[in-house]
Amino acid sequence: MAIKTIFLDRDGVINEEVNYLHKSKDFKFISGIFPTCAYFNQLNYKIIIITNQSGIARKLYTENDFLKITTWMLSQFKKNDIDILDVYHCPHGPHENCNCRKPKPGMLLKSKNNYNIDMKKSWMIGDKESDITAANAAGIKNTIILKSGHKINESSTKAKFILDSIFDAKKVITG
Repeated sequence: MAIKTIFLDRDGVINEEVNYLHKSKDFKFISGIFPTCAYFNQLNYKIIIITNQSGIARKLYTENDFLKITTWMLSQFKKNDIDILDVYHCPHGPHENCNCRKPKPGMLLKSKNNYNIDMKKSWMIGDKESDITAANAAGIKNTIILKSGHKINESSTKAKFILDSIFDAKKVITG
């Protein structure tokens, strides 16, 4: 049976935006992320994190640095009784021709195939238009763009909802 999923971008959605974040000491969770994700779990949504990490291609940090901070981040979710199904990342730079870097849908499609995800019942929450574009290309129409990360053009976004914070997602995702 297909599952329903909440896809979350990392930087600007889960944690405060820090350019090329790769150390846990610099990682600051966005207010409301834990109770909101616990709510998603209560609604029987699986949570998958989808993140571009071009700092790897730029040699600002290594794949191992990314894996270390991801393990630490997942331990913080676990401490708060939140289940994260998986984390997908694109290590490529913006000029590489990969199919995984958002706005391309590669990470989302890979997760769909790996976990039998019903994209019509799933959601994408991001803070950039590239998150929304990737979701739409993967068949996800339920999209939220948050004002907690990058500046967004509210008049041209393709997001279904524009919200001030991740905590506000509880108002639109109800089941």
